[in-house]
Amino acid sequence: MVEKLLIHKPDDPIEFMITHLKQDNDDVPRICIVGPPASGKTTIAMWLCKQLDAIRVSPETLLLEELLELTKEARAYKEREQEIPNALWTNLIQERLSNVDCIKRGWVLEGFPENREQAWMLQSAGIAPRHVVVLYAPDVVLIERNLGKRVDPFTEEVYHTTFDWPSDPLVQQRLVEPEGVSEQETSKKLLDYHRNFPGIFQTFHKILKSINADQPCADVFSQALAYVQTRHRSAAPFTPRILFCGPPGSGKSLQAALIAQKYSIVNICCGQLLKEAVADKTKLGELVKPYFDNGCPVPDNIVLKILADRLNRLDCMTSGWVLHGFPRDLDQAEQLERIRMIPNRVFFLNLPYESILERLAQRRIDPATGERYHITYKPAPSPDIQARLRQNPKDLEGKIEMHLEIYYRNIKDLEEFYENAFSVNADQDPHVVFEYIESCIIKPLPQKS
Repeated sequence: MVEKLLIHKPDDPIEFMITHLKQDNDDVPRICIVGPPASGKTTIAMWLCKQLDAIRVSPETLLLEELLELTKEARAYKEREQEIPNALWTNLIQERLSNVDCIKRGWVLEGFPENREQAWMLQSAGIAPRHVVVLYAPDVVLIERNLGKRVDPFTEEVYHTTFDWPSDPLVQQRLVEPEGVSEQETSKKLLDYHRNFPGIFQTFHKILKSINADQPCADVFSQALAYVQTRHRSAAPFTPRILFCGPPGSGKSLQAALIAQKYSIVNICCGQLLKEAVADKTKLGELVKPYFDNGCPVPDNIVLKILADRLNRLDCMTSGWVLHGFPRDLDQAEQLERIRMIPNRVFFLNLPYESILERLAQRRIDPATGERYHITYKPAPSPDIQARLRQNPKDLEGKIEMHLEIYYRNIKDLEEFYENAFSVNADQDPHVVFEYIESCIIKPLPQKS
C-alpha cells in the first residue's frame, strides 16, 4: 500500500488507502513474461493464468478488446501499418489493468515491455510487476521453433508441426501460420531483442528470473510457477521500522540520529515526544504534565496513545521510523504489537556496567550555553567554563544504578519477545557501532529455525 502511495501521490492519502484496502488485492499476481520470439511466452503465460486464475494481457489481446477506449486508436496505427507509439501501448495497458478483473485476480503481461523506454513508461504509469520471467534459448532453436509454429485461432493455443502437434483432427484443420515467422523475419526480431534486452534487465534485475526455454514446456512452466509464487525480500525494509533498546548511556539516541539522517526516516524518542506534547499543550500533553511535575512515570496507556498518533502520521508510514525509549518492558512491547506498530529491525545495544558509569557519571552541562561536556572524552576548553559546569541529577551514580536495575530486570523478557533482534556491542567507537547496525539493516531478516 505504501508503494502505491509513493507512486500515485494522491491528494487525499487517507481516502486512497481506504479504497486500496477495500480492493484487497495486495497478494494477487503481477507478472511480466518477456523473451525472444518463439521462446514460449504465450504458452507459459496461458498456463500461469490458468494455474493462478489471473488475467492474461498481451499486445495481441489488447487489440481485440472492444471495451477499451484506446483500442480503436491502436488498431488505426496497425491498419496503416505504422508502429504503435510506446505511450499509446502504455496507456492501453494501464486502462486494461485498471479493470476490476485485473485488480481482483491479478495479471500476467506477456511480451511487454520490449525495451527500456517501455519499461520506464510502465513504471511512470504506476504499473509495477512483482515478478519478471525472462525466457531464453539459442537462436538456432528459436528460428527452428518459429518456422513450425501454428496457432489455434479459437483458443490461441500455440502448437508446432514437429514438437507439439495436436491429436484432435478438428484442431489440426483450423491451425493457422502466424505472421512474421519466416527465418529472415525471425532473425531480424532476434537481433532487435538482443539489442534491447540489456535495458529491460537493468530496469527489472531485482525481480527478474531467467529460465532456459530449451527444455520441455512442463519443466519451464514448473520453474516459472515456483518463481512467481515466491515473495521477494527487499535488500532493506521498504518502510524501515527500527527499534533501539539498551541501558542508559548505550548510545541509542546517537545511533538513531545517524540512521535517521542517512536513510531519511523519522527519529522518534519517546521521552522527547512526551515533552513536546506537554510543551504544545495538547489534550494528551495536559494529562502528561502532572506526572512530569511530580517526577512520576507516565502511565503506559497515555504514552501509547501519543506514540500511536505519531507513528500513524504519513511521514512515518511512507518514510519509516526509528524508535528508542519505548518499550521498556514486556507489557509495553505487547501493547505496541497490539496496535500493529511492529518493528522490522530490533537492536539491543549492550554495554558493561563500568562503561555505563563512566559515560553517564562524568557528563556535565554548561548552564550558560547548554553545551554538553564529559570529564574524560570532552573536557571543558577553559577554566571559566569548567567552573560553571553542572551535573544533571539523573547522572548521579545512585540514579544511574536505579535505572540500570529496572532495565536489567526487564531485558530478558524483551530479548525473548524480540527473538530475531540483533545484539550490538556498544562499547566501541560510535561509527563502528553504526557500521554494524547498518549492515544488519540492509541484510535479510534472520529466519526462524
